[in-house]
Amino acid sequence: MLVSLAVAADTIPSSAAKDHINETATVCGKVSATRYLDSSAKRPTFLNFDKPYPNHTFTAVIMGENRSKFGAPEETYRDKDVCVTGKIVLFNEKPQIEITETNQIRVESK
Repeated sequence: MLVSLAVAADTIPSSAAKDHINETATVCGKVSATRYLDSSAKRPTFLNFDKPYPNHTFTAVIMGENRSKFGAPEETYRDKDVCVTGKIVLFNEKPQIEITETNQIRVESK
């Protein structure tokens, strides 16, 4: 039986993600800046929450191998209220979730 990731996890604000390292959760906040590094080996797309890099509080990252599932995520999610679900890890002293499937991310309607 498959259980939706969004239903299975607790929801926390992006500013509090740093307090939930190594937990699986749904992190919600505003994507304030995005960046697609197409010249990098893994071609990551970064969705930075609350403030632009390097002052962001949380990052959702989509690696190049999964990018085609999301279209142009650096455009789709910029300036939107978004929730992402997955395991929160620490990367370069910032909390982040790697998104590999479309059911891990949703735009919140107001």
